[in-house]
Amino acid sequence: MSARRDYYEVLGIEKGATEEEIKRAYRKLAMQHHPDRNPGDASAEAKFKEATEAYEVLKDAERRARYDRFGHEAAGPAGSPGPGFDGFDLSDALRAFMRDFGGGGAGFEDLFGGAAGPGPRRGQDLRVRLKLSLEEIATGVKKKIQVKRQVKCETCQGSGAQKGGKKICSQCGGRGQVRQVQSSFFGQFVNIAACPRCRGTGEIIENPCLKCRGEGRLTDSSTVVVDVPAGVAQDNYIPLRGLGDAGPNGGPAGDLQVLIEEKPHDVFARDGSDLWLEMPISMPRAALGGEIEIPTLDGVVKKSLPAGTQTGRELRIAGAGLPHLRGRGKGDLIARLRVWTPTRLSAKEKQLLEELGTLEVGKTPKPGKGFFDKVRDAFGA
Repeated sequence: MSARRDYYEVLGIEKGATEEEIKRAYRKLAMQHHPDRNPGDASAEAKFKEATEAYEVLKDAERRARYDRFGHEAAGPAGSPGPGFDGFDLSDALRAFMRDFGGGGAGFEDLFGGAAGPGPRRGQDLRVRLKLSLEEIATGVKKKIQVKRQVKCETCQGSGAQKGGKKICSQCGGRGQVRQVQSSFFGQFVNIAACPRCRGTGEIIENPCLKCRGEGRLTDSSTVVVDVPAGVAQDNYIPLRGLGDAGPNGGPAGDLQVLIEEKPHDVFARDGSDLWLEMPISMPRAALGGEIEIPTLDGVVKKSLPAGTQTGRELRIAGAGLPHLRGRGKGDLIARLRVWTPTRLSAKEKQLLEELGTLEVGKTPKPGKGFFDKVRDAFGA
């Protein structure tokens, strides 16, 4: 879609909608436009992605608050559906839908009253949080993380059985599904459900694998290297394909999603790609002007300060911020100056300040009309 619509409009809800109303509205749209129900329909696919994008932002209280305040601009550069949506595509939308409505690995047929048939199924996605310092975000970094996950048993290749240790389920005849006829006031109807004997696999394990005891998967802890690009932000995530849990019955593994968390910095505050700094300066330096040293992530930068500088003046250092994640160049560093008043004075300092106070140059200006006085006059109070 060329123009991004308002997320509330997309889901057809009011701004004050509850979490349950958001979820219900999204599920209705997702079921209507799901690609499995509309094969080859590009328009339905686009609507499915659009609805999922809106749902992913509005269901999260923090993202929703940012969106309510800043709109789509809170998401970053154009084309990014929101914080944490770097590279958001159809596969991401499908995973998001199955994560919240797929019942933990169930097939799409289950959502419409059917049953998952026999055969391999995709494993669950995993999510881990990765805390980064501002210095690491500025340069990009490779990080090692420990991941505990389900991996395929190599002894039985995920089947859960020893060689020749499976047979066709006698209850479902290998279909993995059973049909149940139920009666009601309106007549009879047929319900298709997963076979309770073989749990939808169509096969019974007579001789379980000795290593995995018939599960087909084993719990494993391994080290994963994450290549973090420079400029990432809070709630961005990095998808690592195939590093989630192995699927049941020898199915493919899900993905590992590495969610970025920023550590608070002792000196700098972040605003997108810009950095902010509260810079204290002495009273003599503010009055006389001169050269001051401003810290940056890359070292100290010297800047010339004009005489008579007041608290609140801002100095901008171009390119001293963070790299743009989806483009070239860097943001800026803005130093907000604050005239520092000493709380302890030596005898000599006290004497000099008292002498200064007797001079005309040391006298404060007369007070002017305040802000609230101006507002009162404007309304004729």
